[in-house]
Amino acid sequence: MSHLSSDQEAIQRANRIRVALPEGGLFHEKSWRISPDPFHLPSPIAEEIEKLGYRLTLFVKACNLLYRLSCDGRRPSWIAELLDRGKPPELIAYQRERAFANELPRVIRPDVILTEDGYIIAELDNVPGGIGLTAWLNEAYTNVGSQVLGGIHGMLEGFRSILPEGGDILVSQEAATYRPEMEWLSRRLNDTGDQYFRVLTADLRKDWQPHVYRFFENFDLKNVPAAEALKAQVLAGKISVTPPFKPALEEKLWFALFWVRPLEAFWLRELGERTLRALRKVIPYTWIVDPTPLPAHAVLPHLEIQNWMELAQFSQKQRDFILKVSGFSERAWGSRGVIVARDISQQQWAAALQAALAEFSVHPWLLQKFHKGRLVEQTYIEADGTLQILRGRVRLCPYYFVQESQTILGGALATIVPADKKLIHGMSTAILTPAAAI
Repeated sequence: MSHLSSDQEAIQRANRIRVALPEGGLFHEKSWRISPDPFHLPSPIAEEIEKLGYRLTLFVKACNLLYRLSCDGRRPSWIAELLDRGKPPELIAYQRERAFANELPRVIRPDVILTEDGYIIAELDNVPGGIGLTAWLNEAYTNVGSQVLGGIHGMLEGFRSILPEGGDILVSQEAATYRPEMEWLSRRLNDTGDQYFRVLTADLRKDWQPHVYRFFENFDLKNVPAAEALKAQVLAGKISVTPPFKPALEEKLWFALFWVRPLEAFWLRELGERTLRALRKVIPYTWIVDPTPLPAHAVLPHLEIQNWMELAQFSQKQRDFILKVSGFSERAWGSRGVIVARDISQQQWAAALQAALAEFSVHPWLLQKFHKGRLVEQTYIEADGTLQILRGRVRLCPYYFVQESQTILGGALATIVPADKKLIHGMSTAILTPAAAI
């Protein structure tokens, strides 16, 4: 009898959450499975997620410094040259302007995969979707009695902290799927504070507020009518834009540079021994897929091969790798430029490596160790109103808001997908729910 009662209560919670969805939804023409409960993290993992924001802030700050030092000739020039591959010369010159040399992204969102041993960070996203969604989830689940990471208003207050005077949220056509969640976010911010926020299409208008949140990728600038006017007003000191127009910071290459042995002393000095050691546990070993021939006596570290096409001969069991395009490409988000090596034939794997090597001059690719997510179980409500259990894998997306003196965790979005899915992202068969500590 008590079990039935518990199930009925769970169904009621899920229905209350479903009914609370704003009219028109939060994503354009996208849906997900609703769970009656947040995704519960073991306390040690939750504590690590809290600490991770500060560590990643130091990492992004160090990345920005290393790029600048390379540009100035105080570090090897190949670093900046690599990070600038495939980018328009005018954008390269713009990001090197000293006027905003120290500007950093104010939102950091890692993609965290829970594993049997803890967790790993698959990549960082400086222009993340899901801010409005996670803010709504935190409110909706708190209102049905749950306690979530960041609390009921953590996401709202976090976003407000990076634009304390209010501002405009500019959304490109490429990011239009996420416009509804940003419109909901701006309405809630306006309802709960004195600042004024609005969501605008990134068109040719120039009457922006003094502070602008850029919700489009740097690779998409050629398709954004407002891009040149925005950059000009930033240079003139009339407005500020976050994240800054720094495509070098949006590259996935940084995870490979983190493991490059000649840069070890730099990372140690900028991060400190404790942070360096902590990040080495969670950043997967990553290689730059560089076609430059090695000396006859050299091998690629940890692969013990002399050239990349030897990797094509690895058996399926040996291929615990992911191949991904680094950045400044329409394929660099939404898992569109990601290949799971074990999921394809040897012929397809060889072709993928050849294609990646051929693109090195314009779109560098990375090889990354693949860490399989551990299996979890989460209840959800089916379309017929029944309570079901999804056994799958989870991606955790904590949202960190960076202020001058601190980095705060606003909340964390958990995406649970069926166990047969290797790449974890939002889909109609996924459960989207906020994270909470046990």
